[in-house]
Amino acid sequence: MNEKIKKTLKSSETEDWLDYRVVRPLSYFWALLFARLGVHPNTVTILSMFIGAGSCFFYAHGSYYYEGMHGLMLNIIAVLLLLWADIYDCTDGQLARMTGKKSQMGRILDGAAGFAWFVPIYVALVWRFYKYHDIEFGWLGIENTEQNAVIAAVVVFVLALVSGFVGMGGQQRLADYYIQIHLFFLKGRKGSELDNSVKQKQIYDETPWKGNLVWKTFLHSYVGYTRKQEAKTPQFQNLMAKIRQKYGSADNMPEEIRSEFHRHSKAIMGWNAMLTFNFRAGMFFIFCLADIPAMNFVFEIVAMSLLTVYINHRHERFCKRIADSIII
Repeated sequence: MNEKIKKTLKSSETEDWLDYRVVRPLSYFWALLFARLGVHPNTVTILSMFIGAGSCFFYAHGSYYYEGMHGLMLNIIAVLLLLWADIYDCTDGQLARMTGKKSQMGRILDGAAGFAWFVPIYVALVWRFYKYHDIEFGWLGIENTEQNAVIAAVVVFVLALVSGFVGMGGQQRLADYYIQIHLFFLKGRKGSELDNSVKQKQIYDETPWKGNLVWKTFLHSYVGYTRKQEAKTPQFQNLMAKIRQKYGSADNMPEEIRSEFHRHSKAIMGWNAMLTFNFRAGMFFIFCLADIPAMNFVFEIVAMSLLTVYINHRHERFCKRIADSIII
């Protein structure tokens, strides 16, 4: 990879192969264009939200099995739009690092982009299942009546809620936290966006409502976001507390602790990357093109949840081991 492109990345260690070799180079050239046009990174994030959400109209159509070549082409357009949205979602960060226009709002917007895409997409898929469900009904031996179609669509809607808000939302929130933790131990505070709920709550409390309605709303959401990250990582929180207690600040920790943590963290970054966009989206595309989109919700709830538990267990285990080695 070109050195100029590398300078716009957080770290090659937190990128999967596809991002590092394909997505990030494409995003870099978009970032160059937007930099020349004077476009703010937050504007690019908002563009990605509209493009990703717009793909829902194409995902609402059945693919080849139900709508022939016309449906297949509409689903391919949907895939391309979501890939385009992902490229822009990567572009905003590279543009921010390229131009120095980093902001807390950008960090919050970036975390919200996935929900802006997938809420309308998942609603469209529930509608699509209501219209087209012959394959699933055939597997389960369900009679294809209007009443059964409505009941099944309600069940799929519940699966979509669990998959989106509990599954994908929680999984990507934890994956993002592990990336920021890894960057903190690799590059220090300046090379990471590692936040904590206490600091974010203080910012929220100190920001007046007058003239800041939208910003306060975003901050309130972000406080909850960071609290949920911390609740899932008690051993990491204990490790950081012990480091601060013994060394005054996490910035003052000995190099051997930093190196040991980095070594263990790096070993799970490949698994962690599977919780972000590429692997997840690849499976999503397969289910949609194969005309069984409801199976994506089952995959998210079962397979991706098991993967998340595995990553969380490994991370918490080595955090505990390192914390136990620190004698106060």
